[in-house]
Amino acid sequence: MDIPVWFEITSLAVLTAILIGDLLLILKRPHIPSTKESALWVVFYVTLALIFAGVLFLIGDAKTSLDFLTGWAMEYSLSIDNLFVFILIMTQFSVPRRYQQEALMVGIIIALVLRAIFIIIVGAAVQHLSPIFYIFGAFLLYTAIRQALPDKEEDDAQTEGFIVRQIRRVIPISDEYDGPKVRTTINGKKIWTPMLIVFVSLGVTDLMFAVDSIPAIFGITTNAFIVFTANLFALMGLRQLYFLLGDLLDRLRYLHYGVAFILGFIGVKLVLHAMHENELSFINGGQPIEWAPDINNWVSLGVIFASMAVATIASLIASAREKRTPVAS
Repeated sequence: MDIPVWFEITSLAVLTAILIGDLLLILKRPHIPSTKESALWVVFYVTLALIFAGVLFLIGDAKTSLDFLTGWAMEYSLSIDNLFVFILIMTQFSVPRRYQQEALMVGIIIALVLRAIFIIIVGAAVQHLSPIFYIFGAFLLYTAIRQALPDKEEDDAQTEGFIVRQIRRVIPISDEYDGPKVRTTINGKKIWTPMLIVFVSLGVTDLMFAVDSIPAIFGITTNAFIVFTANLFALMGLRQLYFLLGDLLDRLRYLHYGVAFILGFIGVKLVLHAMHENELSFINGGQPIEWAPDINNWVSLGVIFASMAVATIASLIASAREKRTPVAS
């Protein structure tokens, strides 16, 4: 079902205003958020997403609402994996914890702009090249295998390190921070601070994750508005989730397996969908492959929640057992 244009414009305007307000609040009062504050913000953004799904149900239909919920749940699950890399970036560049909120918020805004461009490109490809679902499916299966490997984060760090080195070659950057500023004055000369590198690293890192997640969400819905808003809601509360989870992330050792399973499942779903809607002349005469099931989003939603729940519970159990096991002298 088509979503009314007035609703799309109004929704994006309201969500943009919330993001701007959140950013201004951080800039006006830089601080380290408490666990309670972070929890309240996470609950606020999750509730906002559920309200948005309810409004979609009222002005659209149950399928539109379910598409958004499934896409949001998947993007939210995959975005949690981003937090591990965000922590590495903050540690690598020694970002003062007091100013990490600003860094995360600006990085998220950069990521949203880059994702919007990527969504437009992928959306156009899906509309005009429907067999591309075969390619997306195969790519996600490859990504799922890579996600499960222990050296994935090291590969991402090397890619990010290459980008940082290129930036330093062409832009003079100071060695010290000047609060949250990206520009400072040293010996009467204007120069960039390391915060610029942090902003770019966060944005580029998220874009690398988007290369996996955007094709995946198009396996759930091809509505670009739903795809973008699902990404928007998933990223809006990511900053608060970063501070809420804190040291708990170190205990979620099996989370990447849950993420890998989700990507693998969506990859299989995309291939089956492509077979169900087959348009390749050299496969079955260009006719749909009748035995290929088209997995609905209720199943997808269940798989996403179950995967994250199993990975989280298994991680916490393993962590608890490790604490109880005495260290051999």
